[in-house]
Amino acid sequence: MSEERQQPDGADDGRERWPGWEERDPEPGGPRKHGIRRFLPGWRLVLGSFLTLVVLVCGGFFVGYLLVDIPAANAAATQQSNVYLYADGTQLASDGDVNRENISLSDLPKPVRHAVLAAEDRDFYTGSAVDPQAMIRGAWKTVTGKGKQSGSTITQQYVKNYYLDQDQTVTRKAKEFFIAIKLDRETSKDEILEGYLNTSYFGRNAYGIQAAAQAYYGIDARDLNTAQGAYLASLLNAPSAYDVIAQPANRSRAEARWNYVLDGMVKENWLTESGRARLSFPTPDEQHLPRGLSGQRGYLVQAVDAYLVSHGVVTEAELAKGGHRITTTLVKDHQDALVKAVDDKLISKLDKKERKADRNVRAGGVAIDPDTGKVLAMYGGIDYTEQYVNNATRRDYQVGSTFKPFVLTAALQHKARTQDGRAINPNARYDGTNKRRVEGWTGGPYEPENEDERDYGDITLKVATDRSVNAVYAQLAVDVGPEKVKDTAIALGLPKTTPDLQPYPSIALGTATASVLDMAEAYATLADHGRHRDHRLVQEISHLGEKLELPRERVQSAVTRRAADTTTEVLRSVVRGGTGMAAREAGRPAAGKTGTAEEDTAAWFAGYTPDLTTVIAVMGQDPESGAHTPLYGALGLPRVNGGGPPAEIWAQFTRAALAGQPVRDFELDADRSAEDSPTASPSETGAASRNPRDPDASGEPDEGGSSSREPEGDSPSESGGGTEVPPGMEEDPGRNGDPAPPGVPAPDTPAPAREPRETLMPLATPDLEPPPAG
Repeated sequence: MSEERQQPDGADDGRERWPGWEERDPEPGGPRKHGIRRFLPGWRLVLGSFLTLVVLVCGGFFVGYLLVDIPAANAAATQQSNVYLYADGTQLASDGDVNRENISLSDLPKPVRHAVLAAEDRDFYTGSAVDPQAMIRGAWKTVTGKGKQSGSTITQQYVKNYYLDQDQTVTRKAKEFFIAIKLDRETSKDEILEGYLNTSYFGRNAYGIQAAAQAYYGIDARDLNTAQGAYLASLLNAPSAYDVIAQPANRSRAEARWNYVLDGMVKENWLTESGRARLSFPTPDEQHLPRGLSGQRGYLVQAVDAYLVSHGVVTEAELAKGGHRITTTLVKDHQDALVKAVDDKLISKLDKKERKADRNVRAGGVAIDPDTGKVLAMYGGIDYTEQYVNNATRRDYQVGSTFKPFVLTAALQHKARTQDGRAINPNARYDGTNKRRVEGWTGGPYEPENEDERDYGDITLKVATDRSVNAVYAQLAVDVGPEKVKDTAIALGLPKTTPDLQPYPSIALGTATASVLDMAEAYATLADHGRHRDHRLVQEISHLGEKLELPRERVQSAVTRRAADTTTEVLRSVVRGGTGMAAREAGRPAAGKTGTAEEDTAAWFAGYTPDLTTVIAVMGQDPESGAHTPLYGALGLPRVNGGGPPAEIWAQFTRAALAGQPVRDFELDADRSAEDSPTASPSETGAASRNPRDPDASGEPDEGGSSSREPEGDSPSESGGGTEVPPGMEEDPGRNGDPAPPGVPAPDTPAPAREPRETLMPLATPDLEPPPAG
């Protein structure tokens, strides 16, 4: 029997064997992989790789969290405008490089807050500070070039706005991620939402929801309603695309987005279905441009800033940083009335093409409430962007004869006497002869010239005030003592540093160059019976929501009530029948004084009613060189006097500002001689020497001017000593009323009869700080 080869177990498994095939034992690790399985990793490799990735991600997160700190805010995010408001809270101006005004979250209506959440992050208060899925999706689209997508929560958007920048890069997104997580742990949700609303861009150059409310609806954010809030919230997604005024074709898209926001509010139970149904699309206004510095706004901002800095409330550097909300004392209706009066009585009458002098005309004005010291209106110039210098606060034009009431007040306050020992009161008689040498002045000969070189002869002090007689007032200043006159002017309100406020006889003729604002403050003291208050331009200021302290109001008795009220009664006569008759058009009991600067470079009217003190000045200045220029020929007039355009502006403004208020008479405790003094006329004995350019045959003059011939020598002191006259005073530039140019006739303006005087009602004087020593 033949022998058969034995087969191994499993060899007979039905598989076909190829020649030479040999069965082998399985390799260690299991059977070999075949086909596509050869390319797949084993489960051990997969698990190991996954664990490694988890460790790397967690480690990276841990390291990133440790390394990325919350940085300081970027400069752009902290920039704000300074916002200036009228006394009633309406916006006057905003000043700053960035149109932003921060607002507290508590000041924002809840429906507006909910609208923002419905638009941008409905899970803000309950969800995480970051949305990883949205971030990954956005990063992938950025990397692959499929467009930029934010995918950020409100917290992340705030981080981007406040700490980082707007670049859509992976690096920035990584920083945003870690900062957002840290910020969410260290800051409340309300603070984050408030910061987001104050830093987000809403289009129309508006940063923050307060600026947006002003730009789209002309209102404060606190006054937004639900529909308006939803529209502003919809803008956050794409401001330019959803501005239906700038892009009318996109209205359907804007309304769809607006509806999306409202539907979200309903879904989150922030708005009822019925409330939602009542809302209609709130079409925004034409763009409300930020109130910059054009027109009067620049002058007002400049004056307010100077007030705050000079009183130590803030520094210039602090103002420059922005973030201040400043409520001024300015009353919008008064401000508008003052601008209109200047336009009607001056600006509209200029013809710069035909009259060269009209190109040089400037104007300044200030109105003050004498009972409070509040500045109610200010006119600084035709336009701040065209004429930078504020004509209401500049101190380079002589005040002319508007200074004379201070000399009279000083005489009454100090119970002065004439050179021959007579008591000085409104009925005291003086020699009004032109170029009469002043007596009692040891500083050298001084012979002031009257307006148009007119002689008045023997007249009362009251009439000398009506006619603004320089010869009389120069003598009065010496009778009182020029130093006492200076001190009285300072007590009434002129700054001690007023240029050219020097104790010489010419002080009476207005050689000092006080500002319109300075003069308004001093005249307000007379209006308030001798009680002086520093003027106030600001009634409230806050910085980033925190109120700052303002100077305390201080009331001081500058002069006695009798002295102030007697001066007022004399100045009433100036309006009744003197050089200030145009002021009668105000339709109110009024007191005032006209004035003209050296060489007729400025004309003034300073006046007051019991309720309002206003000073107006018209000035001449070359727009190219800045030099002071005479007003001869301006407005087609041979000469611009204080009783002309300045008094006319004063009258129109006063009538408008006090419209609707009861007509109130002065209640004066005046010397009776101020009321009962007789009326006098210029001396007819001087008719032969009268200047042929006298404006009228009735003897009614223009306001007086100061002499240009201040003598050399020593001025007397109270002890009888002398003070050396500074060099240059020999030819005092103090004229405030030169004659009109040769060949130019003066208008014929006879004076009307005087009106009856009102009954005087003395009042008790309250206890105040004592007047300053003479």
